[in-house]
Amino acid sequence: MPAQTLAQKLIAHASGRSAVAVGEIVTCRVDLAMFHDSSGPRRLKPMLEELQAQIWDKSKVVLVMDHYVPEQDDEARKIVRIARDWARDQALPHVYDSMGICHVVLPQKGHLRPGMLCVGGDSHSPTGGAFGAYMFGVGSTEMLGVCVTGEIWLRVPQTIQMHWSGQLSRGVTAKDMMLHTIGRFGMNGGQYQAVEFCGAAVQALSMPERMTLCNMSAELGAQTGLVAPDAVTQDWLETVGVARQDISHWHTDADAQVERHSFDASTLPPQVAAPHSPANTHAVTTHAGTPVHVAYIGACTGAKLEDLRAAASVLRGHKVAQGVQLMVAPASRQDQQEAEKEGVLQTLQDAGAQLFATACGACAGYGGSVPEGSTVISSTARNFKGRMGAATAQVYLASPYTVAASALRGVITDPREVLA
Repeated sequence: MPAQTLAQKLIAHASGRSAVAVGEIVTCRVDLAMFHDSSGPRRLKPMLEELQAQIWDKSKVVLVMDHYVPEQDDEARKIVRIARDWARDQALPHVYDSMGICHVVLPQKGHLRPGMLCVGGDSHSPTGGAFGAYMFGVGSTEMLGVCVTGEIWLRVPQTIQMHWSGQLSRGVTAKDMMLHTIGRFGMNGGQYQAVEFCGAAVQALSMPERMTLCNMSAELGAQTGLVAPDAVTQDWLETVGVARQDISHWHTDADAQVERHSFDASTLPPQVAAPHSPANTHAVTTHAGTPVHVAYIGACTGAKLEDLRAAASVLRGHKVAQGVQLMVAPASRQDQQEAEKEGVLQTLQDAGAQLFATACGACAGYGGSVPEGSTVISSTARNFKGRMGAATAQVYLASPYTVAASALRGVITDPREVLA
């Protein structure tokens, strides 16, 4: 059998074959389809009704209400009502309403495991690749096809390996790794390809940090992001009720054909992406001293429990600078509850943070969007013009460490200065 990448093995498994070649078009069975209040029922319901079609397997469908909750206006109330009514009418068994962001809730509820092929109605669905699953985002028409047939076709992508040696310094995170990578390759640097993250620095990362890597492969234009499953994966999944399984097959063969790029994590400084693109990234020193009005710790790339802990480690015993609004929107209810239990949320609130709902919120320009004309430093994945709800806002992207340090001083700040 020819040498195969992890992506090829996952696709071959889903298509019932022993191997697949790069460039081949194959039909795959789908193990799980996830969509949310924005991408799902309001679009799928009328199309399914027009076709007089049914969902192929409701046990393999997950609906998460995270974009328009809590409802801010009549339009949001209408969209969420459609989702709730449809979920009830369809008797969907896996519905998570206002429990957090879909990409975080999905694994926390035990829906992902190595070897799966999954689709999501959201561009950041590659987050699932952190668990050794092949997961990617699709539009409503493709999702309709999946919902009716349980299958999808795809072209087998080339694999780009991002090999990270060394060890990250304190105050430097997976978010910095991704901003640096996007800055180096641009937003089309991995177009329709599978980006696999590997090397000692990646193996040392926790699952939430690996999720950030795979999530932001979308910003490279990749179809999916992947990390080969290992003991870290198994241990984490066990905590959410997923039984251990044989994962020895799920890796890229040593002699498989890949495009490989190397990085040294030990030399990586904190990164900041300036308006209005994640690719507009440089070391934090480039933008140090830039005044900020809003510091936002939220989104699937910046408000998981570890992210909240990171921000708290910077702000503990301090107050944010006068004139800075610190917004904190935990990524999931579970993460918020754990942060409350540990005293992390209290630390952030003592520093002056305002607590927002566990939802997509300002990241997608909905609840709690940032003020017009403000300069924002944010832990979100994107800083496109108007993305956070205000067309005149200047949004800088950074890790939770850097966001917290900048809130503390009122200007963009290298978090290592504060942590030292």
